[in-house]
Amino acid sequence: MQRPKWRHAGVLAGLALLSSAALADIRVGVTVSATGPQASLGQPEKNATTLWPSEIGGEKVDVIVLDDASDTTRAVTNTRKLMSESNVDVIVGSSTTPNTLAMIDAAAEGKTPVISLASSARLIEPMDAKRRWIFKTPHSDSHMASLIAEHAAAHGVKTIAYIGFANALGEAFLTEVQRFADLKHIRITDTERFSPTDNSVTAQVLHLLASKPDAVVIGGSGTPAALPARALAERGYAGKIYFNHGVSNNEFVKLCGKDCDGAYVPTGPVMVANFLPDSDPVKKQALDFARRYEAKFGKNTVSIFSAYTGDIGLLLQRAVPVALKRAKPGTPEFRAALRDALENVRDLPTSTGIVNMSRQDHVGLDQRARVMAQIRNGQWRLADTTGK
Repeated sequence: MQRPKWRHAGVLAGLALLSSAALADIRVGVTVSATGPQASLGQPEKNATTLWPSEIGGEKVDVIVLDDASDTTRAVTNTRKLMSESNVDVIVGSSTTPNTLAMIDAAAEGKTPVISLASSARLIEPMDAKRRWIFKTPHSDSHMASLIAEHAAAHGVKTIAYIGFANALGEAFLTEVQRFADLKHIRITDTERFSPTDNSVTAQVLHLLASKPDAVVIGGSGTPAALPARALAERGYAGKIYFNHGVSNNEFVKLCGKDCDGAYVPTGPVMVANFLPDSDPVKKQALDFARRYEAKFGKNTVSIFSAYTGDIGLLLQRAVPVALKRAKPGTPEFRAALRDALENVRDLPTSTGIVNMSRQDHVGLDQRARVMAQIRNGQWRLADTTGK
């Protein structure tokens, strides 16, 4: 017996509504280095995606997470896969500067906004048609290199030697260290390079020590950055050691152990939130994120990398409702609207800082977003910045 036409029509209408609802889901693609040399960055980033809101602006948020295994080629493959197969509205990642730099062309070609978890300003500067699709939550190298120079000068440092990764991250950070050291009349005595996969940096460290620097700056990220500190400790180096913010997690501190005791790390507020004054504009948000993250993943597990990822949830909560006024998720129009909305995020407190983005500034952080921490007895502490 043939079903009444009205019932058949009703089923079709219902299916159409279901299809429309599915298309309306906001899809967030993620590619992070959950394995490989940079896993100490990528794993907490992956964890933090579970703390993002499941609904924004009345639309369900679907999150698709891929592992690029700390490999540049795989990061690009993941980017293309997320766009072509999952039709994502925005991509988060990757964990490192080299990986994200490699993703720029693919993302711009697919006209899909990317919110990177890497630090280098090269990702967003100089602003051009391709970089208009790239944003990032981490502090730029200039934020941290300037703080190192300020702290070093206040503590009587006259000479600095540098050892960093032999890749885009290491070179970008060196450029900023040199720039701000010059401004503080601090002389660079030597520069050395090493690979994140190296097992020894003995030759490089011997060169550094021969130049007799007052301080050594290590430009690396994740647990591989501990290698030069260990080599310096083995040779009894007694000067100051500075890292960049790419080591801001407890896994690094645990691995480096006593060899990093006393080292300085310019970082984000979340690592020392308990020690910040109540007047600090991001203390409340930083403490809240740390509480929620450690409630799920364990005591002392919060890191700057998890915080950078958690902040993306706040950015999307601010930008998505604005983009929804212009277009539906899953469309090129929505992706463009989301990019424009991100560029107009203003006065947003995050666990990293107060975000004020613009068409020319795709990170939106100022000097309030940085603090100088010191590793003391395996713990993160707020460092003395006065030199008194």
